[in-house]
Amino acid sequence: MTHPHFHAVSSARMFGGKPEDYLEIHNWFDATKESFADFRHRALRHHAEGIFECERVFGVTLTNSDGKTVPVRYVAEQHVMEDLGQIPTIADWLSKITPEPWMARATKVGAKRENVQYE
Repeated sequence: MTHPHFHAVSSARMFGGKPEDYLEIHNWFDATKESFADFRHRALRHHAEGIFECERVFGVTLTNSDGKTVPVRYVAEQHVMEDLGQIPTIADWLSKITPEPWMARATKVGAKRENVQYE
């Protein structure tokens, strides 16, 4: 799906209530589009760990406008499944990163640097 609104409409069909009951969760999943505006933004939250983080952020359950208690994890899983067709692990995403030399460079903490000016 391309927009959190459509995920929210789907949640309302699936769990009852109104789309507005779920929009904040779906906005949270897609907020990473601010940093990367194509499908790769999903690597930051669209995985099993992201689903559990969503539950920590929004609580274990929500009560929708029909008065029904809905597990947040179910809503999160629905979002990821609609976007990816599966729930990957974070390792599935990270294993696809092509290592670059700058990623492995380390500098000793407190190492003397030449010609560095601090303001």
